[in-house]
Amino acid sequence: MMSDKNCLFIAATLICLLLLPIGCGPSAKQTAGVETCKTPKPELEKVVVETKPEPEKVVETKPKPEKVVETKPEPEKAVVKLALNFKPNDVSTYKVITESRKSVSWEGPVSSKPKAFKGGETGDRSEITFTQQIKSVDEAGNATAQITIKKIKYLANIREGVAIDFDSSREKDEADPMNSLTGQSYSIKLTSAGQVVAVIDTRDALGAIKGDSASAKTARSLIGDELIQQRHSLPALPAPEKSSVSKGESWSTLKSFDFGMLGAKSYERVYKLARIEDSDKGKVVVAEMNAVPSVDKAAEQSPSGGFLSKLFDNTEKYTGRLTMNLTTGKVGEYREELKSEWLAVDPESAKKPDEEPAALRMKAFRLYQIEKID
Repeated sequence: MMSDKNCLFIAATLICLLLLPIGCGPSAKQTAGVETCKTPKPELEKVVVETKPEPEKVVETKPKPEKVVETKPEPEKAVVKLALNFKPNDVSTYKVITESRKSVSWEGPVSSKPKAFKGGETGDRSEITFTQQIKSVDEAGNATAQITIKKIKYLANIREGVAIDFDSSREKDEADPMNSLTGQSYSIKLTSAGQVVAVIDTRDALGAIKGDSASAKTARSLIGDELIQQRHSLPALPAPEKSSVSKGESWSTLKSFDFGMLGAKSYERVYKLARIEDSDKGKVVVAEMNAVPSVDKAAEQSPSGGFLSKLFDNTEKYTGRLTMNLTTGKVGEYREELKSEWLAVDPESAKKPDEEPAALRMKAFRLYQIEKID
């Protein structure tokens, strides 16, 4: 998409350290001595005066009572357990939203845009509402849960054109192959830390989808093992051995994304327990997430797109937020989103003061959100 110009970005940084020497000199005090001359005085006649010693005055002093400073021990930080609490036959309703978008655009004079360049945005968004019924719980607190799909919304576009637009609540979409998923069930094994470790029995749901249309293929992918694991896993909870945390304490998890020609990238998602609140529905905790590129995983990333990524200046923001009811042991809401942007400016066009520099801008957006609605 870029011209054949040799793009080379030179970054220079100069650090100056100014030292201001400060000297301190000692001072001395001088004292002068004064001599006194004593002259002999004539002796006086001795007069004997009888004096009676006065009785000593006895002053009674009472010791002041010592001040007692009462010290109160600092209150211990409340420790809470961040883990899902499963109960057999319990039923909850959730809605999961996932979204993935990427776009590319040319900025600057139209005359400088390559003829073969095509911009636009491509992406998809799904909203799936489902019930989760706990069938059994093992000794470790992990559960087998049956998932039943209640509603689906799905939108996909390619270069600003709509490829699929489905909503199970619309009458016109009743005959769509994707509508076959409503009412279908499958099971998962879910840990108390919110991780899906197994997907069970999706055969009936897959068998209900007929045809080879784009909508039918998309419906099958929605109940594939990979997307099911992504949909029902909760990344915000710490590992079981680290599930006891207090206010202000942090924990972290790793997450990788593939940005196509720009290569893959890993992030360390750092969660911090921000506050513990009392509500009419029980004790609720709120954790905030801010992610940073993972240095430990940088060397393991795919080299694809490595050279291309060097031509771009990259900015990104990856944040999230968790609310969890400790009384019920259920998540109220979790949301995380990643916004990345890459900008490459043609250095030759940047030298022309009368023209807007030619530049290539690429964006990526990822969203995951789960919300308890019943």
